[in-house]
Amino acid sequence: MLLLASGNSHKVAEFRRLLAGTGLEIASAARCGGMPAVEETGTTFAANARIKAEALGARAPESAWVLADDSGLQVDFLRGAPGVFSARYAGAGAGDRDNLEKLLWALREVPENQRAARFRCVLCLIRPGAEPDYFEGACEGRIALRAAGGSGFGYDPVFIPEGFDQSFAELGEAVKAELSHRAKAAAAFRRWLDARPPAPGNRPG
Repeated sequence: MLLLASGNSHKVAEFRRLLAGTGLEIASAARCGGMPAVEETGTTFAANARIKAEALGARAPESAWVLADDSGLQVDFLRGAPGVFSARYAGAGAGDRDNLEKLLWALREVPENQRAARFRCVLCLIRPGAEPDYFEGACEGRIALRAAGGSGFGYDPVFIPEGFDQSFAELGEAVKAELSHRAKAAAAFRRWLDARPPAPGNRPG
């Protein structure tokens, strides 16, 4: 069983789609009492992903694997900000609109050719008797001059992926699903699984 360290049912459904065909039984944190409350004190996505994975791992069945993710937006001009603070960039309790407005204000005088950015995701896998494994994915792009589009969430209305002229919020979920940082991190995890021989212990019990 692969337990996802998240209480978000939409994220569980997304990972079931991304990992379809791997033979893994993918279960939500609800299978072992729910996702514990955690304080994301890490300074990197990898550190925060590990905090979440270990928190759920402490209450997971002994033979289970636990997978956690942490992700966010990195803007080059802002030296990688908002980064691990992406969800709370405008302060504790801030909503998507607050975060967007703060980001656009911070970049208000920055020309288009200096607005490079990326969405980054790091997965942390905890297995019995092994050190944590990490899998990373990124989607390169740039920050638009203004928000546009009604699809998606978070920073989607201002993020224009490389090779496109529209924001994720304009392109829609189907395009985003193909390009997303989380999809690429999941693909790295799949490649790691495929490289492992089908021996006892190489799959969660």
